[in-house]
Amino acid sequence: MDFATFLIQCLNSLQYGLLLFLVASGLTLIFGIMGVINLAHGSFYMVGAYMAFALTQPIAATFGGGFFSVLVAGTVLAVALGYVLEWAFYSYLYQREHLQQVLMTYGLILVFEEVRSLLVGDDVHGVNPPAILAGALPLGDMMTYPVYRLFISGVCVALALGMYLVFTRTRLGMMIRAGSSNREMVQSLGIDIQFLYRVVFAAGVAIAALAGMVAAPVSSVYPGMGNQVLIICFVVVVIGGIGSIRGALLAALLIGFVDTFGKVLLPSAAGVLVYVLMALILIWKPEGLFKAG
Repeated sequence: MDFATFLIQCLNSLQYGLLLFLVASGLTLIFGIMGVINLAHGSFYMVGAYMAFALTQPIAATFGGGFFSVLVAGTVLAVALGYVLEWAFYSYLYQREHLQQVLMTYGLILVFEEVRSLLVGDDVHGVNPPAILAGALPLGDMMTYPVYRLFISGVCVALALGMYLVFTRTRLGMMIRAGSSNREMVQSLGIDIQFLYRVVFAAGVAIAALAGMVAAPVSSVYPGMGNQVLIICFVVVVIGGIGSIRGALLAALLIGFVDTFGKVLLPSAAGVLVYVLMALILIWKPEGLFKAG
């Protein structure tokens, strides 16, 4: 493997890991802070990807906007969807057993898949990246790297930094962390914990949907795409530590490098390397890399 190829694989690993983090961070927020096993989280990723496909033409025709306008509109719609879902369904799950949470959220997966099939069909669709990001950067004499993939990494880094600042430097972050540790005490201080949970859930849905939107031009849009990403995101959450944002970031990057280089160097064993990594880390630290926070 020459240096240019190695550099490309490193960039691919970084981009894949950061995208995984974007999806898994919303999952670890909902799972770690609200205590809900949300099997439907992958469906929010799928919803984002299909919004990127479905909204491009209407927004371009109505407002003259392009892909970036779709990202803004899709994120707003995802926030609204998350808020309504928490109010209508998830707010009844906090005191329920995990089996009931699994059954309801699995039912939501089936609902989302059926609605998707009725609205846009079962074909595979492509989404074009914005023209300004459609080029490639030269790496060496023979290889190039797509600018859009660098854009994905930049978006993920910006959101990771934003989440870190919100959770560690703002009053909202303090209330969220306190609510995850002692809900009754936070309520006794006069904080509306129900509204706080809806904000957290809506943010988690929006982050997952945004990940689907930015990933759509490189992964295409197809039925069942949310189910595939859900499994690997649970692995990220378990490795990083349930409820830990920084743990999710480190775990996603580790998985990105292991999976990408595994497919290059050990293609016959690539499918199990991520789970071997999870087993080794859990033997070393059964609670994950970091505690919640």
